[in-house]
Amino acid sequence: MLHVHTPTPPPGTVIHELASRIRRLPPSCGPVRLVGVDGHAGSGKSTFAGQLARALGGAPVLRLDDIASHDELFDWTGRLLDQVIEPLRRGETAHYTPYDWRARRFGPPRALPPAAVILLEGVGAGRRALRPHLAHLLWMELAEEESWSRGRFRDGEEQREFWAGWVRAERRHFAEDPSRPFADLLVRQCEKGYEVLPGPAGIIGPDQVITHGD
Repeated sequence: MLHVHTPTPPPGTVIHELASRIRRLPPSCGPVRLVGVDGHAGSGKSTFAGQLARALGGAPVLRLDDIASHDELFDWTGRLLDQVIEPLRRGETAHYTPYDWRARRFGPPRALPPAAVILLEGVGAGRRALRPHLAHLLWMELAEEESWSRGRFRDGEEQREFWAGWVRAERRHFAEDPSRPFADLLVRQCEKGYEVLPGPAGIIGPDQVITHGD
C-alpha cells in the first residue's frame, strides 16, 4: 500500500516511489511511457496527475478535457489517435487542437513532443482503444455519485444543465467501455494524501515492489 501525505512530496516519499516504478516500465507508445489517469468526473484526477507529474520531474500532462468537446463528450477516440497517439508512436512531436469550453471551438494546434513519460488524464483515459498504447493505467477510486457531487459543487450552479447531460453520457460510456477492471493501480484520496493499491489488472513482480509509506 502506498501512502502519500503531502501535496508536493519531497524526494524519498511514496509518490516518488510510484514515479520510479513508472520510469522502470518499458515504453508503450513509441519512446513514450504513456500513463492513463482515469476515473469519474470530479474524482480528483487532475490534482493527482499534477502531483505525479511533478514527482516525475515535470512530465507533460495531456488532459482529455482538451480533446473532448460539447458535441463529442466521449466520441473523440479518432481525433486523439490521429493527433497524438500515432505521432508519438512514430517518435514524432504530436500536435493537437485544444478545445475551448467557453468559446465552444477548437483552438490553434499545441505541440506535445515525445517524453520519457506522458500522463493522459481524464474520463475515458483507459478506454479499450487506448489501452494497447498505455504503459500503466491508474484509476481514481471514488464512487460515481460522490465524484459527481464534488464536480457539481466545484463547477457551481451555472453548470447544472451541463452536468445533467454529462452524467448520462458518462454512465453510458462506462457501461459500454469500462476502465476500472483494467487498472494496474487504484488511487484513493484520503484526509492527508492518497492510498495507492494494486488494481484489478495489477501484477506486482519482484522488480516492481510497492513500498509502504511513512
